[in-house]
Amino acid sequence: MQFRTGTTDDVATLWALRTRCVRETCSSHYPPEVIAPWSASPPPSQYARLLGQGGCVVAEDAQGALLGFGVFDSDANEVDALFVDPDRGGQGIGQALMQRLLAMADPSREVVLSASLNAVAFYQRQGFVADREELYPHPSGVALASVRMHRQL
Repeated sequence: MQFRTGTTDDVATLWALRTRCVRETCSSHYPPEVIAPWSASPPPSQYARLLGQGGCVVAEDAQGALLGFGVFDSDANEVDALFVDPDRGGQGIGQALMQRLLAMADPSREVVLSASLNAVAFYQRQGFVADREELYPHPSGVALASVRMHRQL
């Protein structure tokens, strides 16, 4: 496994993996009427900015195939996204990505994130603590049930 900084040229490829993850992984915790608009939504405008600022880590195999990626928003000290190819779960890819995202964080502030319901246990294993359940106002128009979490470095 190798890592590189994602660029704005990667947005379409990364978003395709994200869409696949929403359809295949998140569907265990969300009904079809939420998955459909969520998975059909385009990349948010902030992705180009975050990737342009170097806030994306891409994991690839030795042949350059995408294994997963994470996006960190340094202004908010927030893990914005973390997705792993559904066929490659449980292999330490997510944990390795998280370590690299946390290395971007400001250690004087807590790191925050909004976890999809299917990802809460993963984030807890990474040292995050649940603050509250919330409805995340997704740009697709659906209110996604999620859990606001934090972690001290």
